[in-house]
Amino acid sequence: MCKAVWARVRALVCGTTSGARSMRGDRGMVTSEYAMGIVAAVAFAVVLYKVVTSGAVSAELQAIVKRALDAKA
Repeated sequence: MCKAVWARVRALVCGTTSGARSMRGDRGMVTSEYAMGIVAAVAFAVVLYKVVTSGAVSAELQAIVKRALDAKA
């Protein structure tokens, strides 16, 4: 086990290809990660839609637009 640890340390310090290749992180997402990302994005969009279309927020947005249109320049 000690030899394996020293080999990894040596690979990190010296940048040898055999150890550096195994220590490199993933550069992209796999299909399941894409699916989870899409599910999270859709869930966030649904929550945002519900908030924006709620009565209080909708009334405030309409008031802001009305004040902007009625503003004197």
